Amino acid sequence: MDPPRAPGPQGSGAPYGDGPLTPSERRDYARLRKRETLHHRRLRYAGASVLLVLAFVLSPLAVVAAWADSQVSDTDRYVQTVAPLAKDPAVQNAVTDRLTTRVVDNVDVKGITDSLSNALARTDAPPAVVDKSHLLAGPLKNAITSAVHTVIDKVITSDQFAQLWDGANRKAHAALVKTLTGEGNSAVEAKGDSVVLDLGTVIDKVKEKLVADGYEKAANIPDVDKTIPLFQTDKLDDAQNTMRLLNVVGTWLPVVVIVLAAFAVWAAPAHRVALMVTAIGIGVMMVLLLVGLVIARRIYLDSVPTTTLPSDAAAAVYDTFVRFLRNSTRTVLVTAVITAVAAYLYGPGRGARFIRSASSRATGATGRAMARSGLRTGATGHWLETRRRWTTGIVIVAAVVALVLWNYPTAAVVALILCIAVVVLAVLAVLGAASTGEGAEEQRTRS
Repeated sequence: MDPPRAPGPQGSGAPYGDGPLTPSERRDYARLRKRETLHHRRLRYAGASVLLVLAFVLSPLAVVAAWADSQVSDTDRYVQTVAPLAKDPAVQNAVTDRLTTRVVDNVDVKGITDSLSNALARTDAPPAVVDKSHLLAGPLKNAITSAVHTVIDKVITSDQFAQLWDGANRKAHAALVKTLTGEGNSAVEAKGDSVVLDLGTVIDKVKEKLVADGYEKAANIPDVDKTIPLFQTDKLDDAQNTMRLLNVVGTWLPVVVIVLAAFAVWAAPAHRVALMVTAIGIGVMMVLLLVGLVIARRIYLDSVPTTTLPSDAAAAVYDTFVRFLRNSTRTVLVTAVITAVAAYLYGPGRGARFIRSASSRATGATGRAMARSGLRTGATGHWLETRRRWTTGIVIVAAVVALVLWNYPTAAVVALILCIAVVVLAVLAVLGAASTGEGAEEQRTRS
């Protein structure tokens, strides 16, 4: 039985008075406190989980939105995107074949053979010769096709064509806005269920080249269809609506995802574990986005008729247009993997402790060797050694800021920044260990 307790002051409102708690009261208090703590932790886990789910779901959309926004707002980025198409063999062949067909179709071969028949008839040529002159139509058309194809191929595969291509796309950067919003006039237009590129400047150059090579009649060739289809889909309207939305959120959606992930890590009871979960989750979403791009490529190639664009040229167009999106996705994936590994290395795991211990021994031994050889860092090294947490945090923050400020970082850039950060941390650790020879020797003896 619990010992009796003195009652508290009259009117104090305290049910147990002011004396020490009895054992049973302590057990009740501990039980209530544990229950409250558990309830609080569950609330924090629930809130962090909701924030993480939102960050995971929005992360692929944020990458796509940022990519779309860059294509619209950055002329240099857009030109850099489409520039490789001018030098892609599949695209060059498709453009050459299409332009050759359109030019030759505007040559009146039958009119030429009829004129030849009339000329032969007026010169009293044998009737057999006059009657069979129309048989020259096929060989004549083949010869014209071969000659025109050769000239056009020289133009399309020249460096001048690549320059014309870049210039036309730079001047017509509003084309991308036209494709996404349907507003304004530009070289790239949405016509029906297709997105086409107007190559009027290139075709005019081809006509000039034909005339310069002795085909004077080419100057009389009427204007032909100067457009090359880039995409064809019956969902163009839906895609335009989606891209308009992505343009609006392209700048802010990545920020929202970062803020959601940061709040999730802050709200979770175990910050390091939450950071690992966040990084792993976003990494998985980036893998799913890469898989989605592969599936979309297959769907796109199946939707483009070979009469519209050869399969190899269509594949080149798709791969060229989305390559920066792939690069951005890989960059986020690599960043997520590095973040997850870093969070693990700061944990209590056996592997993490081994790596930390090994790196500490290596930098300490190097610093002590420097001190013994007379290269002591003195007060500066002592300051670095006693403020290692601060210096480590500063280096990590600097690396993150460099990555954020980098214009369109790639996976290679992330790896470069990581290597620089690791080297800087190692150098700071060595300088701290080389502060004084005596202290370094004592530390070595204790270890």
